[in-house]
Amino acid sequence: MKSALVCGGGGFIGSHLVKRLKSEGFWVRAADLKYPEFSPTAADDFVIADLRDPGECRSIVDRRFNEVYQLAADMGGAGYIFTGEHDADVMHNSASINLNILSACVRRNNKRIFYSSSACIYPAHNQLDPDSPVTAESSAYPANPDSEYGWEKLFSERLYLSYQRNYGIEPRIARYHNIFGPEGTWTGGREKAPAALCRKVAEARDDEAIEIWGDGKQTRSFLYIDECLEGTLRLMRSDFTGPVNIGSDEMVTLNDLALTIIGIAGKTLSLRHVPGPLGVRGRNSDNRLIKESLGWAPSRPLREGLAANYEWIAGQVGKRSGTTRIGDKLPVRNDGHAAIPDIVVAAHARAHAAD
Repeated sequence: MKSALVCGGGGFIGSHLVKRLKSEGFWVRAADLKYPEFSPTAADDFVIADLRDPGECRSIVDRRFNEVYQLAADMGGAGYIFTGEHDADVMHNSASINLNILSACVRRNNKRIFYSSSACIYPAHNQLDPDSPVTAESSAYPANPDSEYGWEKLFSERLYLSYQRNYGIEPRIARYHNIFGPEGTWTGGREKAPAALCRKVAEARDDEAIEIWGDGKQTRSFLYIDECLEGTLRLMRSDFTGPVNIGSDEMVTLNDLALTIIGIAGKTLSLRHVPGPLGVRGRNSDNRLIKESLGWAPSRPLREGLAANYEWIAGQVGKRSGTTRIGDKLPVRNDGHAAIPDIVVAAHARAHAAD
């Protein structure tokens, strides 16, 4: 039986990845500071461990694995990344994890390692125009990320490539662009734009306003979790090292993202712009290289993923408050998918966007 190690297996992407690997017949060990928050882990062996500790990493990587996935990091949305209040922790914690995991993998002769980098590594000066940001993989240098989170990710990319040259590691490096979906963080300050907006819409009553940081004209693209996993596994099992973007190229403004979610909820809400951390002005996944190298690129429409995400978050809001509001549960079509009402609304909304 093939085996896999998922570092960060208690997080959003990691917990979904464990389920996917189990569905493919893998024996899976997961490691994290915490268990998955919203559902039991599917891992065969889940180890509560602090991967900043070299000894704990050595105990986790105690054998050969067919595939190692390194997703563990100190990260969050714009409210966490762009305030500057967590910069030292973000850089120290994430860099320590990557240094420790690589050292432990070399010690046990684990070769194939997937590393989840981020679109935050791209130069801030290439993302000033919200209508035409530059995120081709080759544009990463000269380096000028917009945050310490981005600088650490770029450092770690180079770390993995250095271990490839010096120790024969076979890294696969993906630059994720705003991954979202059910069972992701949706409150507490580390949530990203889709989850933050879904929560605010679910909490709001008709004719209320929700907030959005800035003017809402900043652009992003958002990738549903299922497509993230598909791209991750295709890259991992290919002969291509990367780095390569894994993200949607369906770019939207934050205002339009809010309007779409409000329409999905079937509510009539307005938007109120307020000051707050923004990140770059524009960001979108350039998918030319992934199409060329893997013969595949994400294609699921954003609206479909948002419908599933909203239904899940609205359910969480309902559980927390003990109430059900209009739009908390979407009607279901005959094919089992949530129906999306075509409602036109005028709105402004609050959101977080880091990747």
